[in-house]
Amino acid sequence: MNSRRPQRRSRRFLKWGLVFGLLLALTVSCMAPLSGVADRLALLSQQDNADVGLAEGGSSADIPPRMLEAYKKAVRLIGSRVPHCRGMRWPVLAGIAKVESNHASGRDIASDGDIRPKIYGVLLNGSGAGGNTSVFTDTDGGKWDGTATGERAVGPFQFMPATWESTGQDGNRDRVRDPHNADDAALGAAAYLCGRGRNLGQAGQLRAAIFQYNHSNAYVANVMKWIDQYTAAARSGGSAGLMGVKGKARTVLQAALAQRGVPYSWGGGTASGPSTGTCCSPSGKSGASITGFDCSGLTTYAFARAGISLPRTAAAQSGRGRRILASAGQSALQPGDLVFFGYAPGRDSTIYHVGIYVGGGRMVNAARPGTAVRFDPVDAMPGYAGGARLL
Repeated sequence: MNSRRPQRRSRRFLKWGLVFGLLLALTVSCMAPLSGVADRLALLSQQDNADVGLAEGGSSADIPPRMLEAYKKAVRLIGSRVPHCRGMRWPVLAGIAKVESNHASGRDIASDGDIRPKIYGVLLNGSGAGGNTSVFTDTDGGKWDGTATGERAVGPFQFMPATWESTGQDGNRDRVRDPHNADDAALGAAAYLCGRGRNLGQAGQLRAAIFQYNHSNAYVANVMKWIDQYTAAARSGGSAGLMGVKGKARTVLQAALAQRGVPYSWGGGTASGPSTGTCCSPSGKSGASITGFDCSGLTTYAFARAGISLPRTAAAQSGRGRRILASAGQSALQPGDLVFFGYAPGRDSTIYHVGIYVGGGRMVNAARPGTAVRFDPVDAMPGYAGGARLL
């Protein structure tokens, strides 16, 4: 009988070793525990192929302020370029730029509108990469697209170089028409959509203009959804969802919201922005080929914009600032707070996920592999473990 006790103890240690190993993986993984959460995981699964922001009543908070300035400036100037154009609104330009470049996500936008690093599309050589099946020969000698071996789309509005040569505008009045400048590109897009004088206030003419931009009905539908969202934001006064949020909290939230649509990447994201991640998540998903954020990468980036340095893992981040206990309920949270989720109630060492609270029971969330940065209900993640206030 005594000879069996060491085996039982060994098995017990093995069992708990596996449990703590799983907890450790979850702590650094930004993923939900693997059991007891079917209903909430089902909610996340339903959101995999939908941008929750479309159901949020509209928000311009995902647009970097300098890009939004460029869109609004283009609306003011378009009458001097296409006098007969009617109905141009900044949500129209925002809808195009959201789909084409996610508002120059991950780039630096200077005060004069210059975007760096420059944004280049795939080389259109018929290889199939990026969905291209047609060959486009070089037209600009690499002037705009950086290569003389072929053609690729450029800038936040993804103009073909030949189209830019005929349609490009000088939106920042520096006497240079540059598709890699936010003001120039936005005004160029406005001119292209206006054509010889469309009335973009009419749905049929607006759809025709978007179809001309990209001959795809799916593309038109996608852009129209974003135009509807940004139109709602315009009617509500701008940054819907951030009304009354000021100071560093607003800076953090705007930075996080500007990354909506950026892919989840296991281990991805730094204080400087999206990055490729590592291999592999407990479910076997690798971020090594994906440029984006995991949950703590997103929070690290957003808080860095407000001059606050965070440790890299969700569990370590729970030790910063003033801790808000889960027992206080979600009503104790304020916009800009970190919000945590753990495997074992009351044990911060088991925290596996972090988001940024926006208000109204919502958070900005990089949920898990296969999703993108988005709005989620706080209740979408299991194991609510309270928050932390750093602002």
